[in-house]
Amino acid sequence: MDQSSPLAALGKPSIHKKPLIISGPCSAETEQQTIETCTRLAATGKVDMLRAGIWKPRTKPGLFEGIGTKGLPWMKKAKDLTGLPITVEVATAKHVEDCLAFDVDVLWIGARTTVNPFSVQEVADALRGVNIPVLIKNPINPDIELWTGAVERIAKAGIKDIGLIHRGFSSYGNTDFRNAPMWHLPIEMKLRLPELPLICDPSHIGGRRDVLQSIAQKAIDLDYDGLMIESHIDPDNAWSDAKQQVTPERLGELIDSLIWRAETTDKQEFLTALERLRQQINHIDDEIMQLISNRMAIAEQIGVYKKENNITILQPSRWGEILERGVKKGAKLGLTEDFIHKYLDAIHIESINRQNNVMNK
Repeated sequence: MDQSSPLAALGKPSIHKKPLIISGPCSAETEQQTIETCTRLAATGKVDMLRAGIWKPRTKPGLFEGIGTKGLPWMKKAKDLTGLPITVEVATAKHVEDCLAFDVDVLWIGARTTVNPFSVQEVADALRGVNIPVLIKNPINPDIELWTGAVERIAKAGIKDIGLIHRGFSSYGNTDFRNAPMWHLPIEMKLRLPELPLICDPSHIGGRRDVLQSIAQKAIDLDYDGLMIESHIDPDNAWSDAKQQVTPERLGELIDSLIWRAETTDKQEFLTALERLRQQINHIDDEIMQLISNRMAIAEQIGVYKKENNITILQPSRWGEILERGVKKGAKLGLTEDFIHKYLDAIHIESINRQNNVMNK
């Protein structure tokens, strides 16, 4: 157990172990399914904490919404049989009360709860005076302030041990993932709150088992502190999220296949080479900033001519020409179309703002 955790001295489970591997079924369905999944996971020797959905917030009515409180004794039994701590999602004060009654070790707040400050506050109020770790998933929509706000609400309730779970964000029209990872948002959270452990949930990001390994490896490469991956003894017949769950044995194989990387090393050859390359990047960044500044100065000159001739700022045909040219040029230079679009969109918005200032000066 990590002795840096404030709960370590009290003999409580720590969420600060790195890597921290959490696994279990998406939903606790029956006692037999829950116990067997958890015991087989424990037998792999790869899991630090067991999870199971007891209450399942569903997008549409009529879907399986969880077995409810009667599943908590099954999780407690799994804990007693395996010796592993257990974690459960909570969304209401009653959920918190029931979990504490059945000795749940760690609570987590789901994406559909994080998105609602009233719900987060209800959970926070129920946790006042309680000494238990709480993990907070990102909100469904890509709003980093909601995520930060949820952390602040739980912290103000007196909870000292808080962690983050990245499970991806809903994105209209997205086809590659169930929930778009939008890696820049959890990275921003890690920069804002470096003391909080950050765990990746590849199951909900990918939505299917064939991409779990690649998503998990990318999270590790980005210095995440752990993984939460769903497991089921019979994934294809699971009552919820069947496509994204794996058997306990496959979970063990997946964990073994991952390459865990260190944040740094004391090898002088590496440190010297890294510093040299970083200095090169700094110089190139300085040149890029200067070139962008020069570009904006030209955009302002164009704004002057547009104002004098009563011409609109937005020129759709010219913008289409810039995009087409940029994508073709970027492809030749090994830059992805997605990157070129994001880069040029940012440049375009800044140019419009500059010309708008000229127009209305």
